[in-house]
Amino acid sequence: MIRVQGLYKEFADPRAGIFRALDNVSFEVKPGEIYGLLGPNGAGKTTCLRILSTVLRPTRGVAEVDGINVVQDPEGVRGRIGFMSCNTGIYDRMTAREMVEYYGRLYGIPEDKLQRRIDEIFDILQMHEIGDRLGGKMSTGMKQKVSIARTIVHDPPVIIFDEPTSGLDVLVARAVLKAVAALRDQGKCIIFSTHIMREVEKLCDRIAVIHRGKILAEGTLPELADRYQQPDVEELFFDLVQRRDDEVAEEQKNSGAEVLP
Repeated sequence: MIRVQGLYKEFADPRAGIFRALDNVSFEVKPGEIYGLLGPNGAGKTTCLRILSTVLRPTRGVAEVDGINVVQDPEGVRGRIGFMSCNTGIYDRMTAREMVEYYGRLYGIPEDKLQRRIDEIFDILQMHEIGDRLGGKMSTGMKQKVSIARTIVHDPPVIIFDEPTSGLDVLVARAVLKAVAALRDQGKCIIFSTHIMREVEKLCDRIAVIHRGKILAEGTLPELADRYQQPDVEELFFDLVQRRDDEVAEEQKNSGAEVLP
């Protein structure tokens, strides 16, 4: 459902000349699976997800969503994905239902089908009581529900969550994770980007640890624990990140380049 092969993304950097945000990244995600991208801030997670959602073009490599190349047919990809980040971007003067309707119309969903779809989503997310509430009067948790609803209104087979619980309190974050798990149970193909260990342990079927643009390890948590002899995911994560930092520092030292943070 998602295939990424040999993906690179480079940006011009005033100090180093070229900054490589992604370095030969490859992975696949299947339907009915939550694939966790685990990495610290600046690891390359968001860059990868923006390429998959056609916001950025890769420098080289292949990225496909539901068999469609993100560079060759970006419009086709956009119709098959939903993208949600921690920034809800809810309009203060629109109600919850109006916002979801607006996004459904952008996707060209016929009006009669759209209203049925919204009722179905509002049932799943328990949103009927906030349907007529203005965005400016919503709590953070309500806004997150609306954000999920507009992300899935067109019933996409692939859904991307980019740190959707960042800055949320425990109760709201728990509701978001529950909604993500329900979408997996519907057979959706899901990428879940986070730097929060407990979310990975609770939610993800497989994970990839990414740092400084490279995928350092990939597999299920039991597979990774056995491979690296680290039963604790947090210790595994810090060990892999430190190894990568040491590797980059050594490369920069040998090349005479400035060591970047």
